[in-house]
Amino acid sequence: MKPIDLNIIGAKGAIAEEAEGKWGMAIDEDLCTGCQACVAACAMENNISFVGEEDAAYGRTMHWIRIERFWEGEYPDVRTTSFQPMLCQQCGHAPCEPVCPVFATVHSQADELNLQVYNRCVGTRYCGNNCPYQVRAFNWRDYERPEPLNNQLNPDVTVRQRGVMEKCTFCIQRIHQAEDTAKSEGRELQDGEFDPACAQACPADAIVFGRVDDPDSKVSQLSRQKRGVKHLEDLATLPRITYLKES
Repeated sequence: MKPIDLNIIGAKGAIAEEAEGKWGMAIDEDLCTGCQACVAACAMENNISFVGEEDAAYGRTMHWIRIERFWEGEYPDVRTTSFQPMLCQQCGHAPCEPVCPVFATVHSQADELNLQVYNRCVGTRYCGNNCPYQVRAFNWRDYERPEPLNNQLNPDVTVRQRGVMEKCTFCIQRIHQAEDTAKSEGRELQDGEFDPACAQACPADAIVFGRVDDPDSKVSQLSRQKRGVKHLEDLATLPRITYLKES
């Protein structure tokens, strides 16, 4: 993690950082329809297990991204006003990192992402308790994949075992694949050259992913819009995801 300049103080006393990170995301709540295509695509891309009805009833779902719904009115005259995809915010100053006793949740120097090292994790769940966004999932079991579901596993992603914490990685396997391709061709990685699974599957193009350190990239331009906000910004976690409020 980059050192934080203590001389840069936000309007509410939150510590800020000059660098905005390398990768980021912008989510337009005006466009999101709540179809959950991103949820399904994320599960398929990242080998996320189906926990079944019993564990789901206990709140042990394994999704790395969820759709939050906002309501207006009182029962029975209620209506959904907006949808909001919620996933790991890839914080620049992540609260989950300093509480891990085995350094299983770490900050990547190369990609500037918050990573989860599964073979270090001992399942204390301290990181999940310290995450203000509640976007980490604990793997309670070794879930079985009956035939032919075992054939859909992505060979580029680790199949996790019980007892470890899981979370969104911005589909880091796709990031590395695109970087390797660009390097082999002797060029720089272009903005929009690839997308994580959630952005690729979104039919409304509500999710935009790219380089936030490039001022000309689409995601960087969207994040600078007046209606752009970041969740719990007062906590100084420096999230990499910008939400565009409904206009």
